[in-house]
Amino acid sequence: MNANLSELLTYMALLILVAGIGLFLIVGRDLAPKSQVLRGGGRWFLGAALGAGAIVLALKLVIILALSQAPQVTVAPLIAHLAHEGMPEGEDKASEDMRLRLGWQALPEKAPAPLDNPLTPEKAALGERLFFDPNLSIDRTVACASCHDVSGKAGADGRATALGIKNQIGPRNAPTVWNAAFQAVQFWDGRASSLEEQAKGPPVNPGEMGMPSLEAVAERVREDESYRDLFIKAFGENTAIDIDTIAKAIASYERTLITPNTPFDRFLHGEDGALSPDQKRGMSLFRTAGCITCHSGPNFSQASLFQPFASDRYLMASRSPLAAKYRLSEDKGKAPQGSLNGIWRIPSLRNVALTAPYFHNGAVGDLKEAVRVMAEAQLNAVIEGGGRTPKPGQKYLTHRDIDDLAAFLTALSSPRLTPRLAHR
Repeated sequence: MNANLSELLTYMALLILVAGIGLFLIVGRDLAPKSQVLRGGGRWFLGAALGAGAIVLALKLVIILALSQAPQVTVAPLIAHLAHEGMPEGEDKASEDMRLRLGWQALPEKAPAPLDNPLTPEKAALGERLFFDPNLSIDRTVACASCHDVSGKAGADGRATALGIKNQIGPRNAPTVWNAAFQAVQFWDGRASSLEEQAKGPPVNPGEMGMPSLEAVAERVREDESYRDLFIKAFGENTAIDIDTIAKAIASYERTLITPNTPFDRFLHGEDGALSPDQKRGMSLFRTAGCITCHSGPNFSQASLFQPFASDRYLMASRSPLAAKYRLSEDKGKAPQGSLNGIWRIPSLRNVALTAPYFHNGAVGDLKEAVRVMAEAQLNAVIEGGGRTPKPGQKYLTHRDIDDLAAFLTALSSPRLTPRLAHR
């Protein structure tokens, strides 16, 4: 037996002996006479009742004292022994504890729909047709799917900023449409409060689809006789083909574009092997470093329907050399004029490994670099190798930390979309 452990046990035995003698004297000479318990089993019962708590407290004090004096010497051999033994049941328990402790949430199997636009297969089918129809643009060349490739580019377009009619290059990156159904606000600046409202924006944006009015969009759809039966099936015989029904159909289709079966979700559902060791480290670090402050909930965004209380944040680009490098403070989003930093909707991180380039201007093409930027700008962290020295209390992230965080983010990628990873 380890000598330090033996010494600890000796302390414990001596304390119990001393406590027992003291207890006998207290009960026999003081407490028993005062309580009129003078003989027999009553005295022993009183002694046991009063002494149990005293002995337990004494044991705790001895253990605390011993460990505080020599924690490494006393405990390290025990830890090493357990490590060499190997405990698969303990590993399973650790994974379970991790899930419970961190309070993560898996993505629901279905997206919620508003009461005035319940999701039906007929509406979703109509919406899909409209989503891929370039006739909704002024020159009949650009569809919703042009900037939101739901199959080949994970719901985005792979460009720094979107490309509209007449090869116009827009000012902002096209966000993925996958899991947009779980967000409470849409667009980078959060100016649309629903998918239905968002669907009415791009068709009349001069730099995107360029239609002169929403009524002109509806007229384009009415001109195509093949839409008539689809609208009847989706909305009923007497429903008008107007911009509201068009937007409702597109939004219904977008509510089918969800990815609830990622490795992260499978891990939460009990499949411990769904995440690699580095992904599990990244998962833990994601919380302890503070990433989860903004990217929380099932959709990894506080701008989601699950917690729409603080949907946007200042991007603190002014304090990050990396953010300055990528010009992230030039566009201020919804921030007031003259602001030092921009205000942006908190994006979802689901499938983020598949949707590069990153940020509102698409200036960052690498996931790990995006993690570094966010660590500097939002967490005010110092990154290893960045040439800065951390101040007392300031977060410090190593190269391995960045790797682990990026690894965890890849676990948010859907298997139906991950083939794109092989081509990145």
